[in-house]
Amino acid sequence: MTLGYLVALGGNLLFRQKSPPETMQSAVDSLRAALGPVRACSQTYRTPAFPLGSGPDFANAAALVESDLTPEAVLGTLQEIETAHGRRRTGRWGPRTLDLDLIAAGDLIRPDAVEWGRWRALPPDRQLVEQPTNLILPHPRLQDRAFVLVPLMEVAPTWRHPLLNLTVREMHDNLTEEDRQSVIPWEDPGCQ
Repeated sequence: MTLGYLVALGGNLLFRQKSPPETMQSAVDSLRAALGPVRACSQTYRTPAFPLGSGPDFANAAALVESDLTPEAVLGTLQEIETAHGRRRTGRWGPRTLDLDLIAAGDLIRPDAVEWGRWRALPPDRQLVEQPTNLILPHPRLQDRAFVLVPLMEVAPTWRHPLLNLTVREMHDNLTEEDRQSVIPWEDPGCQ
């Protein structure tokens, strides 16, 4: 069964003298080769590192990829692409050459609504130290993240969250104006 996968791309460190947007373009090429057609890709945006002051600004984008692979296999492929682009897992929310987050797989919920709700409600201090052992879909905090939702508006504005029953557009519009304004276009054209 072919699914539409929403993937968030990010990075804020150079990799082999390539800027974060250049590294992200290379990652999109890798997505295409490893997973299947990239149906849509957003422009690149500049966003402040989280938490504020923790590093250089991030480049962020989003892509819609179609694949016959399972969500778990897609996640494994995303992690392989990150590693091939110099990603070192040294801590949560730290600087990185490339970050590929599996945001959603069609309308699938993984592992179930109860477990998704537990991760959604996890306080920020626990998010720093706890990581799920299973894939959680949709991403439990996508509805709170302007750096994900602003690019997603370009690739899947009508995708509907299977648990919140909100579209990307509705989640985007629920953000504060300040959050939306913190995500500004980068100087490059974005992924192709």
